[in-house]
Parts: sequence; C-alpha cells; structure tokens
Amino acid sequence: MKASQFLISTLKEAPADAEIVSHQLMTRAGMIKKLGAGIYNYMPMGLRVIRKVEAIVREEMNRAGAIEVSMPVVQPAELWQETGRFEKMGPELLRIQDRHERDFVIQPTSEEVVTDIARQEFKSYKQLPKNLYQIQTKFRDERRPRFGLMRGREFIMKDAYSFDKDRDAAQISYQTMRAAYKRIFDRFGLQYRAVRADSGAIGGDLSEEFQVIAATGEDAIVYCPDSDYAANIEKAEALAPVQARPAAAQAMAKTATPGKSTCADVAELLKLPLQNTVKSLVLATDERNEAGDIVKTQVWLLLLRGDHDMNEIKVGKVPGLADFRFATVAEIEDHFGCQPGYLGPVNLKKPVKLVVDRDVAVMADWVCGANEADYHLTGVNFGRDLPEPEVVADLRNVVAGDKSPDGKGELLIERGIEIGHVFYLGTKYSKAMKATFLAENGKPAEFEMGCYGIGVTRLPAAAIEQNHDERGIIWPDAIAPFTVVVCPIGMDRSEAVKTAAEKLHADLLAAGVDVILDDRGERPGAMFADWELIGVPHRVVLGDRGLQEGMVEYQHRRDTAATKVAVADVLGFVTSRIQKS
Repeated sequence: MKASQFLISTLKEAPADAEIVSHQLMTRAGMIKKLGAGIYNYMPMGLRVIRKVEAIVREEMNRAGAIEVSMPVVQPAELWQETGRFEKMGPELLRIQDRHERDFVIQPTSEEVVTDIARQEFKSYKQLPKNLYQIQTKFRDERRPRFGLMRGREFIMKDAYSFDKDRDAAQISYQTMRAAYKRIFDRFGLQYRAVRADSGAIGGDLSEEFQVIAATGEDAIVYCPDSDYAANIEKAEALAPVQARPAAAQAMAKTATPGKSTCADVAELLKLPLQNTVKSLVLATDERNEAGDIVKTQVWLLLLRGDHDMNEIKVGKVPGLADFRFATVAEIEDHFGCQPGYLGPVNLKKPVKLVVDRDVAVMADWVCGANEADYHLTGVNFGRDLPEPEVVADLRNVVAGDKSPDGKGELLIERGIEIGHVFYLGTKYSKAMKATFLAENGKPAEFEMGCYGIGVTRLPAAAIEQNHDERGIIWPDAIAPFTVVVCPIGMDRSEAVKTAAEKLHADLLAAGVDVILDDRGERPGAMFADWELIGVPHRVVLGDRGLQEGMVEYQHRRDTAATKVAVADVLGFVTSRIQKS
C-alpha cells in the first residue's frame, strides 16, 4: 500500500465532544468520523484495525470448534415476545414497524434468533454440542452515548452461543470458550484480567468478564496480587470479620450535629474515625396484584459502616430484596419521623425490616442518626439499645486492603474496560422458547446454553486507552492498521531514495509484512507526526545522506531514539523486531 493511494486525514485538534483519549486520538488519526450521536463512520485506517481484530477472533473461534453464522440486524418482534424481552427490555431496545405495521427490533444481541435456529436444526442429543457465532453489527439506543466507540449506539460485536445436552456438558463448552478468549486476548498484546462477574437473576458462578487494564476504565476490578483471584466490584466478596464484637464501653447519648447530615461531616465534628459511624440506607419493596397495582409496601433499613458503599447486586440477593427500590421521602418520614441525613435504627415511628452489613454487626459504641434533624446518637450498641440483628449479610463493595476471599493476601483495586464476557445461561431461553431436543432417554429436554461476547469495535478504543503517549497511539503489532511504515525523505527529489524505498516496500510485502510506503512528499516533521499519531509500531526512514553511508534508520513507536541499520540488513532487522514485539 502506498500512502498516496490511501485515505489519510489526520487532525491537529480533537473535536470538543471527545472526552477520553481513545475518542480524541481515533478522531485525530482519521480512524472514525462522527455521523450522529453514538454513530460513526469507520474510515479506512480504523477499519483496518477492526478487520484485524475480527480476523484474530474468527481464527480462534474456528479453532475452538465454533461455527460461524450471520443473523439479521432487523429481527421480528415475535421471537422477542416469546421470551418477554420485547416488553421487559427498556428503551435501549430500538423497536420499529414495517409498512404493514408489523413490529421489529434492531438487535442489540441475538439469543432469541439463535435459539430459534437451534430448535429447528438440533433435533437429537447426537447433534450436540454445538456453538454458533457471528461477527455482526448491533444497535443499543443508549440514553447518553459518549466516549466514541467505547459507548456508541451502533457497534460490531462477536457473539457466540453454545448448546449442550446437560449442565456438565455446558460447563465443558464454557471452559472451551474461556480458553479461546484467553488465546484471543493474549494475541492482541494487551494487559488484561479475567474477572469473576455477577450472574444476575440466573445465578451460578459461571460468568467472567475480560477487562483491559486502563486508568480511564469505567469498571473497578478487584484482585489479589498474591494469587489468581480477580472479580469485578459487584462480585467481589467482603469476608466476614474474624474478630468478635467488643463489649459496650459508652452510654448511648443524643448529640447535637447541626447541619451535619453525612457520616464524614459527623465524624469530623465529633473528632471520631469515620469507621465508627454507621450509615442508614432506606429501601422499599412492593407487592403487586395480577393487575400490577401495588397492594403492599415493605420498608427496609440497611446499616453499613460510614466508610463503606452499598453494593446493589449483593443487596438484591438478600431474601426479599430482589426487586428493591430506594424509598421515597414520604415513606422515610412516615417510618422515621425525619428527613434523610439523620436516620438511624433507634426510636422508629413504624417498624422496618433491618439488614446489617457484616462489619456493622461486630461494631460497638457506634454513631448513627437520631431520627431528629441536627442530632445523632453516639455510643449505640446492639443488644442494649436495639435488638440483635436478625439478618446479617455482605452488603458492601470491597475496598483496597480487604482480605482476599481465597485467603492468600490482601485485595487491590484497579480500573478496567470490559471487552469480553463469557456467561452460562442455562435454560433461560430454551425454556421460554420451548426449544428442545430428544435426549438419550428418548424424552424431550431443553438445551443448556451459554453466551460469549467480544466488543469488536470497543476493543481498539480500549487498546488505545492502554497504549498511547503525548504524540498519539501506540498500537500492538497484532491490530495496528499497518505494521511498518517506510518514510522516505525527499523521495520526489532523489531517485536513489525513491528506488531504495520502493525496493524495501516490495521486500517487506514479499516477506508477508503489512507495510505502507509514505510517498506523499510531505516534510519529515509532518510525515513523522502523522505516523506517530496514527500509531504504526515500526518505522524505517530513508534519506540521501544515510543511503550514501549505506544506512537507514529504524525506530519502534516506543523507542526514544532511532537505530541505524545497514541497508543490506534492514529487511532481516525489521522482521526480527516484528517477531519480538
């Protein structure tokens, strides 16, 4: 490829709406161009990266025995109505009608369609296991699309779906996909972690996210540096304290805390550690009749240590709290006789269901709201000032320094960008869609399913967040738009430079290297700035003076200085550097 025949459209400044590095650099490097909110044209330079991502994914999926299909972007609503997702899914599901007023959806995912394929094609256990995958455009009508390809509305995704005869076989398929994902992400040359993730309402432990480590990541990843334990913040368990609760040493007292409605403010006023305070979170659950009308509401009070944050996923697993919501101000005032900011479990107007975090359950002489504006209670103790808690559970996010659940050290937290997810589905979709096969016992059985996704267009953005500097992108070799750029200086003025550059370009092509020759005649500074911004990892510069000495200059994108290489050795030198990258 020659640059004069390609489309290179770099910018000196990023658009004002580009908030994060990947969005800024992909736009400046001419890889994407915004068409609408969360919708982008993939320009030639960016599309080359995406195609390389797809090729690696396709090779490893095929190697793992998966079979490629392509399912429509526009799907009939009838299939989504079978599972109830047409009604249950929020506005992120784009619903449309055709000229006959029939309902369709623009797919954000394809569980319904692939299950429909399975129930038509897989009639017997003898045809199982099977794994069908696609690399396809998806659409999710995000309320606030942002961050370029990181959270766009239209995107490309690899989604795969396994079908097995029983749970044991499904676990084997899951592990096969997990191993394939590790090979895929290893080939991308990115620093990543496979972390345990929450399985939602389905339950079980077979759910893992693959997270690219990046300071700008939206997700918090919890890991133990002394073991292989890793989980996302929603899944990570906060171990129960090993120490017993100390004996009460203070009398309970009502203390004035005017205008101090947060635990941090109260602790500062009373000159106490924040860990001595307890925060009160008020939730509610509604019981509905068949018509959907609320017939009964239960108010709940959760107690957490003042320096801890509630984990909504864990709270939702407390019996009775699966469908919780935060209580309204009216409900809070009705039960506590006070507005939020000064709430506590002592002297309630109406009874509530109390759930206490494990760490609070072993606290003594703690501080909480007095259910009266501008007052808190100090020296509060279970068993004396209020009954012992009936329900104690892990309600909080872990924090750095907590003990690892595997007992092998302390936890650390870093940021990550989710680029893949492997997930055991069970019979959720096969049951809803009556998708069965003939089992070994001669009776119909529902497929055990798994689903496995990779964000194909999200991955380049994640790679940039991890690999960039002040000059631009630094692509890993495997997904760079070009692996090598040949930069001749004065090619339009020197026949020797032109001949040497074209020969090197041809030799690299013949060696199977993805190379581009910059024959645009740009000044050296502008030419180098373009390729540093675009992020091509290997650069060879040729000029008259160097060629007279029989030398060219090689520089990796991460190198601080160029290396002189003999013209006769440059092909072998560059190919060896590529192999080492």
